[in-house]
Amino acid sequence: MGQQVTMSAVMMCSFGLVPSNLVVTPENLTNVGGKPAATIMDNIPMKNIMPFGMCNSPANPTVAAATAAALGALTPMPCIPVTAAPWAPGSATVMIANKPALNNSSKCMCQWGGVIQIQVPGQFQTNIP
Repeated sequence: MGQQVTMSAVMMCSFGLVPSNLVVTPENLTNVGGKPAATIMDNIPMKNIMPFGMCNSPANPTVAAATAAALGALTPMPCIPVTAAPWAPGSATVMIANKPALNNSSKCMCQWGGVIQIQVPGQFQTNIP
């Protein structure tokens, strides 16, 4: 059983260099442990998902250009997340504002090939499937 993800959960991208915190805005009107609870739709870049420092993905055009300019030496560039799809799979049974709740086993894909995962859910009292 997973844990409910809330505001300030710690996430990491497989191509990022540093962790980032999930930002959950309070429009769902649901709190867990005094923090806004996340849903699978909390996947908007620069609103919910903040940058992970520098990006190492060769699929990222800025990294590819910098790597080419460095004669093939991988050159990280600033991370700008591009997440088009919701977190998956989310909770099968717990709904928040008619959207599946986000648990700590869900993943979100970045367009540049990175897999974003929850490392610390933001709270440890509430478990959800």
